[in-house]
Amino acid sequence: MFLKNYMEDLVWERLDEVINGHAGACNCQRCRYDIAALALNFLPTRYVVTEKGETYTKVQALEQQFYIDIVSAISRAITIVIHHPRHEQED
Repeated sequence: MFLKNYMEDLVWERLDEVINGHAGACNCQRCRYDIAALALNFLPTRYVVTEKGETYTKVQALEQQFYIDIVSAISRAITIVIHHPRHEQED
């Protein structure tokens, strides 16, 4: 058994596609993680604990509105990170 926010996988699957479509978006590891984290905060969580739950979530992910929501959240996050990059800051 496992516990997983399936939305994380969906955001990572689309991240490169959306970043590549935004002029001025930084593709460094720090910015990528900031973008993914922000996007996930804008989206509803989709926790699954069984294979059946994961299959159901995968089916939902095929819906057009679900795809649009993910791309919109990533785009919104990119805009924020472009204006407030943290890749030059130390932890």
